[in-house]
Amino acid sequence: MQETAKQIFDKDAKDYLPVFNRYKIVVDHGEGVYTYDNEGNKYIDFLAGIAVNVLGHNYKPLVNAISEQAAKVIHISNLYYTQAQADAASKLVKLSGLNRAFFCNSGAEANEGAMKIARKFAHNIDKEKSQIITAWNSFHGRTLATLTATGQPHYQEGYEPLPGGFDYVHYNDIEELEKTMNDKTCAVMLETIQGEGGVYPPKNDYFKKVRELCDKYKALLILDEIQCGIGRSGKFFAYENYGIKPDIVTLAKGLAGGVPIGAFIVTEEVAAAFKPGDHGTTFGGNPLACAAANVVLDTIPNKEFLTNVVEVGDYFKGALVGLKAKYSTLIADVRGEGLLLGAELTNQNKLSGVEIVNECMKRGAIINCTVGKVLRFIPPLIITKEHVDEVIKILDEVLKMSL
Repeated sequence: MQETAKQIFDKDAKDYLPVFNRYKIVVDHGEGVYTYDNEGNKYIDFLAGIAVNVLGHNYKPLVNAISEQAAKVIHISNLYYTQAQADAASKLVKLSGLNRAFFCNSGAEANEGAMKIARKFAHNIDKEKSQIITAWNSFHGRTLATLTATGQPHYQEGYEPLPGGFDYVHYNDIEELEKTMNDKTCAVMLETIQGEGGVYPPKNDYFKKVRELCDKYKALLILDEIQCGIGRSGKFFAYENYGIKPDIVTLAKGLAGGVPIGAFIVTEEVAAAFKPGDHGTTFGGNPLACAAANVVLDTIPNKEFLTNVVEVGDYFKGALVGLKAKYSTLIADVRGEGLLLGAELTNQNKLSGVEIVNECMKRGAIINCTVGKVLRFIPPLIITKEHVDEVIKILDEVLKMSL
């Protein structure tokens, strides 16, 4: 029996752990870049499950692959081989230019695994080589270790004592990083493009200099591409835009188009730090998730697909810059790469960021606000310029209300 939205809200309020500030719609189904609630309302989805639904909703090849794999076997554990997992790992290795992949279930798990193997690698050199440096305003996950790696103290409050060995620097500040590093630095872990922290791309040759410092101190460079990877920047891996290669890269979100999966990929040298029994997972890399991942890995790296991401991303960014010019007192900055874009609000808006999001939703557009003041756009990678126009028109209407 189909319940009303209110019945579902009430059931959730009674039974679900209250850790989310949810929007008051019950999503029922999706098609392409649109989602529909259980009352029949239609929304253009420019959040994509927080950068997850990279191929949109109800993408037939993805749906078919999941259905076909589910009819064969969903889970067998990593005590056995499956072709789906072997294929997915092979594709990631080829795309990344690294050597070994490991599958888990989420971005937090991918980052946990990356830090574990980095520590193990470093301890084989020097047992005191344990410092992991991350960036202020970063976001790496919600487990105890990954929220410690996350350079936003409000996520850490109430969970002390936190794991030790972490230090923080400001993203894009190479001088501060150089002062913080030493021979005991195990790894530098950065988002290639900061997402949750406000959509900040790297400046100039920042990552080339980070790579040089890591080489100087024999520290590993870990790049968190959980949000900015999988084609979102216009390259399959965002680091391809900056002329460097990490020792470890982490992925999740869009990797299986909506099915939970995470991965970290490492060089052969780093991989040698792990032996059988040093790491593991029950569900990670299961046949269902890998079957879905293979569809994504067969689709997004295609030149035509990534060219469209770049072209539509440039068009979208230009449209946002146009809104900034029109509402110069309301929008302070527009930034980002590909289809990871942000519009930072000034403090002169009558409406808060959350209120702007809600007003857009009333008009049929799902967007997001992060750090309280940055409107973030992370749509399916299949959007067109016409979809951009649809969202820009709604944003224009809402910004007029905020004058």
